[in-house]
Amino acid sequence: MKAMHLDALGADQPFVAVDLPTKAPGPFEVVINVHAASVNVVDTKIKDGAAAIAPDAPIVLGCDVAGVVEQVGSAVTGFVPGDAVYGCAGGVKGRDGAYRQQMVADARLLAHKPAVLDFRQAASLPLVAITAWEALVDRLNIQPGERVLVHGGTGGVGHVGIQLAKARGAIVHATVSSADKGKIARGLGADDIINYRDEEVADYVARLTGGAGYEAVFDTVGGPNIAPSLEALAVNGRLATIVSMESAPDLTPMHFKNASLHVVFMLIPMLMDQDLDRHGQIMARLSAMVEAGQVTPLLDEARFTLDQVQAAHDRLASGQAIGKVVIDIA
Repeated sequence: MKAMHLDALGADQPFVAVDLPTKAPGPFEVVINVHAASVNVVDTKIKDGAAAIAPDAPIVLGCDVAGVVEQVGSAVTGFVPGDAVYGCAGGVKGRDGAYRQQMVADARLLAHKPAVLDFRQAASLPLVAITAWEALVDRLNIQPGERVLVHGGTGGVGHVGIQLAKARGAIVHATVSSADKGKIARGLGADDIINYRDEEVADYVARLTGGAGYEAVFDTVGGPNIAPSLEALAVNGRLATIVSMESAPDLTPMHFKNASLHVVFMLIPMLMDQDLDRHGQIMARLSAMVEAGQVTPLLDEARFTLDQVQAAHDRLASGQAIGKVVIDIA
């Protein structure tokens, strides 16, 4: 079974093609013949040296997977050999990564692939969709008619965030960096767009909310973007961020707005080995939304094979990708 392996972590460490032995599944596991995997920011960060959450040696990265079940463990229910599945099921400590031809994954993290998606499209969704779901549904509890601001509207997480917020009946505005990306964000359902390079927070809050601010803000950028996210909040507003480790923002604006801040790190179930079925449940609900036409994945135009994993990582790191970077494996 071919896999793209790392001898060590580090930005300068090469992926190497190796032949690894196939494995039998544990009681709650399935063996997946991998058809596609996607590249997420966390995959690039692990490669660059995030050893605390890295897979055990032999190091094979890749959180997102889509493929066909080859074998099921003795305690698995709901899946049989031949089922097309997808999920965020590995690539971190204690779990197989998806940059391989065959992967063992905990079945509780998986769902049946939506029939309307091919494997490339399916592989693009799990991590970003679960992240957006945990932020907008579980933490922010978006309600119909609320004004929601999504930062990074054409990014991996942001493009799903727009669609989830719209599906919940919100009025959705999205930040983008160009007119072309603005058109894409509108096509995903954004009611209005903001070019953050051209418009200050106070100006778009005045233009789009009459100065009242947003009931909810979904920050997919983090770091220095937390401060403008807080500035855009309404009184009693809620902010969810998925990147909170890179700066220590002044939270004073939260005090004067009686606001709340939520941090989302969707890898916790896999890292802590708890509530794994929750992610499988989210993926199953996402499948229903995809089938109903409420969520459509946005894929970057560049294509890569398993031997081109480093090029796929480079594409994501370049900032030039629009939507998700996907690797074709079978």
